[in-house]
Amino acid sequence: MVTTPRVVIAAPASGHGKTTVATGLLAAFARRGVPVAPFKVGPDYIDPGYHALAAGRPGRNLDPVMVGEHLIGPLFAHGAQGAELAIVEGVMGLYDGRTGAGETGSTAQVAALLQAPVILVVDAAAQGRSIAAVVHGFRSFGTVRLAGVILNRVGSDRHEQILRDACEEVGTPVLGALTRADAVDAHSRHLGLVPAAERRAEALASVDALATLVAASVDLDAVAAVARSAPPLAAEPWTPQEAEPVAGRPVVALAGGPAFSFAYAETAELLAGAGAEVVIVDPLRDESLPDGARALVVGGGFPEVFAAELSANEPLRTSVRELAAAGHPIAAECAGLLWLCRTLDGAPMCGVLDAEAAMTPTLTLGYRDAVALSDSPLAPAGTRVTGHEFHRTTVHPRSGVLLSPASGAAWAWRGADPEGFASAGVHASYLHLHWAGQRGFASRLVRTAAG
Repeated sequence: MVTTPRVVIAAPASGHGKTTVATGLLAAFARRGVPVAPFKVGPDYIDPGYHALAAGRPGRNLDPVMVGEHLIGPLFAHGAQGAELAIVEGVMGLYDGRTGAGETGSTAQVAALLQAPVILVVDAAAQGRSIAAVVHGFRSFGTVRLAGVILNRVGSDRHEQILRDACEEVGTPVLGALTRADAVDAHSRHLGLVPAAERRAEALASVDALATLVAASVDLDAVAAVARSAPPLAAEPWTPQEAEPVAGRPVVALAGGPAFSFAYAETAELLAGAGAEVVIVDPLRDESLPDGARALVVGGGFPEVFAAELSANEPLRTSVRELAAAGHPIAAECAGLLWLCRTLDGAPMCGVLDAEAAMTPTLTLGYRDAVALSDSPLAPAGTRVTGHEFHRTTVHPRSGVLLSPASGAAWAWRGADPEGFASAGVHASYLHLHWAGQRGFASRLVRTAAG
């Protein structure tokens, strides 16, 4: 049974200020000395990086599409252990989920699964009394409990009073108001916010500023009271520990640092739970894999931003090629796929894959229901998964089908040609996966590493 007070920060649509408010609340409560656990609905990697800076503990994702709704409660219970308050930032609009799947994957679905009250952040810059219709509509549509509103981009004291009076008409308390002048700088580029790992000093300053802003603009005691109104949740904490972990603790290198900052916290926990010694390697700084490395896992990120630096680290690129040549397992997704190619925008990369990668103006985005076409160190052929694509790059060839008899495609899904590269030693694909939903991946890779 989980009794951690919890609240979901949602909005009518993207761009209303969820991340500003959620991050500011996390930082403001942490500044008060309250142990607070941060969560993000959906597959997003960037917001949890800012949440982690604010809360001082890992930001975690709750994505029922990727892991299944049955794991939302257990993953929440796992991440909330030791916390006195949990803040869950939503995704897109409150009721926006997977395209064509109704409420599935939405903030509303996760709020319902957690039995958590919702606070709606509303950008009120261009409206007055009409906000009552917006709030009333969100409160009456669906089954989640809308416990209050935080106003964003309020123009003046008079504007704020109009908005407060309107919300009072429909019986919804206003818990805070941020003015248009309160904006805190948040750098963006081709895929959204710049990850905190790439601008740590500036990100820390931004988070500190958000703590001050939200503490001055939001009734923190009222937010805490809303969170305490959540009933006990019948869920046992998820555990990454395998019943019979691999003996010998093989060393698994896990890429990190500014170029490879997209990783779910559970990935490292699952590898350790399967018996591995997990060692972080930063390809922008480290010139070799860890001593005794028997496997390499490379998640997502922005190697295209650091192509010159990654290319210049020839000793590490050689070390990765040698690991692959020795038959040790490598699992890479999205950014990791690009790094394993021969080149990225013409800059030499690791050369593990006989493929070229390049930036493209086209955004590829969305969930994919995929099936593994080839055996690999990550999954046997026939394995079914739901993953997520999010990139503005392309790889040629698209898959390993034509490269050699020992290589094949990683995945196939409806409406697209086979994708990715899979062999006895390497699995590389654009598909982002949440290993908590496929916990056999970690144990399979660690067993392969142990030989």
